[in-house]
Amino acid sequence: MHDRDHLNLTMLTDFYELTMANGYFASGLADTVGYFDMFFRKIPDDGGFAIMAGVEQLVDYLNRLSFSKEDIEYLRGKHIFREEFLEYLQNFKFCCDVWAVPEGTPIFPGEPIITVRGPMVQAQFVETMVLLCINHQSLIATKTNRIVRAADGRAVMEFGSRRAQGFDGAVFGARAAYIGGCVGTACTISDRRFGVPALGTMAHSWVQLFPSEYDAFKAYAEEYPQNCTLLVDTYNVLKSGIPNAIRVFNEVVVPRGFRPAGIRIDSGDITYLSRRARVMLDEAGFEDCKICASNSLDEYIIRDMLMQGAKVDSFGVGERLITSSSEPVFGGVYKLVAVEGKDGTITPKIKISENVTKITTPCFKEVWRIFDKETDKAMADVITLFDETIDEEQPYTLFDPNHTWKRKTVENFRAVKLRTQIFKDGKCLYQPRALSAIRAYCAAQVDGLWDEVKRFENPHSYYVDLSQPLWEEKQRLLQENQF
Repeated sequence: MHDRDHLNLTMLTDFYELTMANGYFASGLADTVGYFDMFFRKIPDDGGFAIMAGVEQLVDYLNRLSFSKEDIEYLRGKHIFREEFLEYLQNFKFCCDVWAVPEGTPIFPGEPIITVRGPMVQAQFVETMVLLCINHQSLIATKTNRIVRAADGRAVMEFGSRRAQGFDGAVFGARAAYIGGCVGTACTISDRRFGVPALGTMAHSWVQLFPSEYDAFKAYAEEYPQNCTLLVDTYNVLKSGIPNAIRVFNEVVVPRGFRPAGIRIDSGDITYLSRRARVMLDEAGFEDCKICASNSLDEYIIRDMLMQGAKVDSFGVGERLITSSSEPVFGGVYKLVAVEGKDGTITPKIKISENVTKITTPCFKEVWRIFDKETDKAMADVITLFDETIDEEQPYTLFDPNHTWKRKTVENFRAVKLRTQIFKDGKCLYQPRALSAIRAYCAAQVDGLWDEVKRFENPHSYYVDLSQPLWEEKQRLLQENQF
């Protein structure tokens, strides 16, 4: 890997993180230990769940936290920062504890998917990049998973680099799309860097450059007979594109001992064209030739195409995936939930708002997923105090934290902690996983959700409950802060 693949992004932070950190020094609070949670309030596209992604890039950022001489001089030139603060940054050493939900895990609103514990000056400072890493990739992985589920077992390829929001949006978006279920990407650097399989054949310009469509197909087939996929909609799909493709398959591909890989249709009424194309290919003896569709697709278009009988074997999805254009903001936030005294006593903190959805859940917490042992399906998540345990041998009562009369006692279940510790005292504990393993894990975890939760419209609301002790602590703080 080249050095440019891993930039030091220490200064990619909101400026007020620095002014607050300097203020903590001025107030004698720099070493006060704070607990911050990252969580999100709403699932994109009003879906039933989201997908966790971006942890590896967050780990890389935290491992590289350091301030250069140029950084210090830039800050000194602002003439607002104390010298003791600048000296601290010059000798900066990350020393926080961090917990995270593993990449590929289905996640739900209100859950602390990241928790950072450490000196306020540090735990506050990393907020921007925590949110940037997790918000972006979780958004793309979530959108991708919707599209992949709409494809109903057919391969989906990520084709969106040229429409991504900047080069990092393309590179990391392709990574997130692979986690979400894509089989590969058009983004070559994401293959080299992360192992996301690079895929692609030709553009319309290839076909246009040659004297005829037939000549273009023939030249391509002669160079790539073992994996020949031809773009058939440059001129007329049914009158020239497919007939020329069939001719080249017979004249070039088959005589060399190969079978044609496929055709791609990028415009027109793809449902109709794919049905007609399937008939033409089958009649020519190429029943095994695949049909790929592209052109501004999303989960709804793909679902409708298949419902209408489209004969499509794979999809190339670009702008609407890589930008999550239907809802391009994930909306994760980062809030202080507790402060630890020098004697180790943890004091919970809460943010109260007239907007009930913006009231935070205080305390240092743990997140559990409750699975039915008979079906192995996820029934609910429970947020507890960090030192609480859930005894699988005893009945456990779940209740809606907003409508406490909604209660359900579960038995014959298993309770799994969702988060793992990825930093302890600044030392990285994160164990990297192959991206293909994360992708397989994601598919298995999504399979563990009820189909009702996976509906595109009006999905079943998956319950995220609070334990009784945590709920009582939250109510106590709400009552104490009434005015």
